[in-house]
Amino acid sequence: MSINWKGVMPAVTTKFTNDDTLDLKMFEVNIKAQLNAGVHGIVLGGTLGEASTLSDDEKRTLTRTTVQLVNNHVPVLINIAEQTTKGAIEAAQKAEEDGAKGLMMLPPMRYKSGDRETVEYFKAVAKNTSLPIMVYNNPVDYKIEVTLDMFEELLKCDNIEAVKESTRDISNVTRIKNRFGNRLKIMTGVDTLALESLLMGADGWIAGLVCAFPKETVAIYELQKAGRIQEALEIYRWFLPLLELDINPKLVQNIKLAEVATGIGTENVRAPRLPLIGEERKHVLSVIETGLKNRPTLPDYKSLAI
Repeated sequence: MSINWKGVMPAVTTKFTNDDTLDLKMFEVNIKAQLNAGVHGIVLGGTLGEASTLSDDEKRTLTRTTVQLVNNHVPVLINIAEQTTKGAIEAAQKAEEDGAKGLMMLPPMRYKSGDRETVEYFKAVAKNTSLPIMVYNNPVDYKIEVTLDMFEELLKCDNIEAVKESTRDISNVTRIKNRFGNRLKIMTGVDTLALESLLMGADGWIAGLVCAFPKETVAIYELQKAGRIQEALEIYRWFLPLLELDINPKLVQNIKLAEVATGIGTENVRAPRLPLIGEERKHVLSVIETGLKNRPTLPDYKSLAI
């Protein structure tokens, strides 16, 4: 199995009914909107997907449903965020059984593993699956950094192929390219640094606000790739206040409100998360409303795709 690590891959939200069960009907609406916009993959069960609240059965249902919906047009990846190596290996094997084409993988959860422990954790999973792996490197939120020296060891595993680069240090894109060339593909994971990272050589974008604005997100990627930087920049500047909703502890609630505004989602979250209220809600709605009022007319970006 292989993945072409490029383009826009939405870290999709998980849709819930008013009764707190999976809302597969609205989930399908959103996935179809992503595919129609021209995304290059779908990532399930990440932070935006409220992974920590999902049961094992729910994760498997989401994987199988998405595999059917995409019908081999783009790869489906599922996030692994487990507390034990055994649990991570089991999750990887279930993902493979359910038709996923790749894994996004966080370091161990809860326990702050040391460098050696972190490396062995990733290697153990890599040795027990044929699926390609993208290491999610987000020391800001998850407190464990996967350093370049650690990647040197990890890349001895052929199926560790990519990094979701979320260190917030754009120069890290250049460091990775200088050290590993194309051996380690780079998917930028921070919405507010996305265009900058792509221009510095990142191969693609694991995106958040794409959940509500798929066409605009893919347009930015395709335009910059085609060298039409000024056009990409104009859309990105319009987008930035919305993208900042992703860099926030309430990113799930924020982005679900945006999905409601664009007609491809609901506001339902799973407790302990609660919908936004008061001034916080007013602020987010104001950002979304302003964005919608000034929504740009997009060029024919799909014709640029290669």
